[in-house]
Amino acid sequence: MRVLVLHSDIAPDAPPEEQDTLIAAAAVVQALGQRGHVAARAAFRAETLDRVLAAHAPELVFNLVEGVDGLGRLAPRAPAMLADRGVRFTGVGAGPMDLTNDKPRTKQLLRGAGLATPDWSVPPAWAGLDERRWIVKSALEDASLGLDDGCVVTGRDAALARAAACAASLGGDWFAEEFVDGREFNIALLQAGDGPRILPMAEMRFEAWPGGKPRIVGYAAKWDEGSQGWNGTVRRFGVERDEPELAARLRAACGKIWSLFGLTGFVRVDFRIDAGGTPFILEVNANPGIAPDAGFAAAAAQAGMHYPELIDAIVMAAA
Repeated sequence: MRVLVLHSDIAPDAPPEEQDTLIAAAAVVQALGQRGHVAARAAFRAETLDRVLAAHAPELVFNLVEGVDGLGRLAPRAPAMLADRGVRFTGVGAGPMDLTNDKPRTKQLLRGAGLATPDWSVPPAWAGLDERRWIVKSALEDASLGLDDGCVVTGRDAALARAAACAASLGGDWFAEEFVDGREFNIALLQAGDGPRILPMAEMRFEAWPGGKPRIVGYAAKWDEGSQGWNGTVRRFGVERDEPELAARLRAACGKIWSLFGLTGFVRVDFRIDAGGTPFILEVNANPGIAPDAGFAAAAAQAGMHYPELIDAIVMAAA
């Protein structure tokens, strides 16, 4: 099959979370070749998309566009333009991607469907923002933007001050989510027919963690190889074997999420488990990283899927 790997247009001085897209694109092209596909790659630019499609005449586009002009909230432009042109592509459509990019809207839909998600508060009213512990997050951007040791705060005044500081320094919209100080799970979902195949569940362990440091997978844990967060955050598998009841609850929630948002392709869902054992849904990432060293590929490897096999499965689900 002729496959065009379409990725974000990355500037030479882009931050590491954007450069990671180029690593993924190169790996996907290589994996596709190993599976017998004819693969090429190109950067997504709205003004040149038609010329790129005409030049490559792909039977399928492997969509790795994680942002436009450095903004993750604009990533849905790629699947929207491909759909308008009748071009098949991997992953989710523009609608589900746009919805899940908006964390407060996602939480509203989850709560409305009876699925547990931590309380949250949004501007301008900041309703419900009280003296509990909160984590202040970007409402529309991903890659753990703004998540550092100062993002977990206590009380309304501290949360408002943090949101204002993040908006001033990083731009965009920010909101507060009740902080669940518990175990964290990242669960990879891979389309299999009309539903998801739930890959082995990864628990993010905070090992050798300094006292007083918030237990979060922050920006440094993902992108700064020399940081305490990077070195102290360890991915562990085995909850299905060791805690089958918890695994069953997580699996059931993932199935409901898949249907609720109309998901396709490959998706990651992040959970926190509170002290009472209740799984709370933090985020639904409908456009997760797919580089060979990313969590999705690690979960696939635990399921016995080599990287080229994973990439081929994503292609076949969209074909």
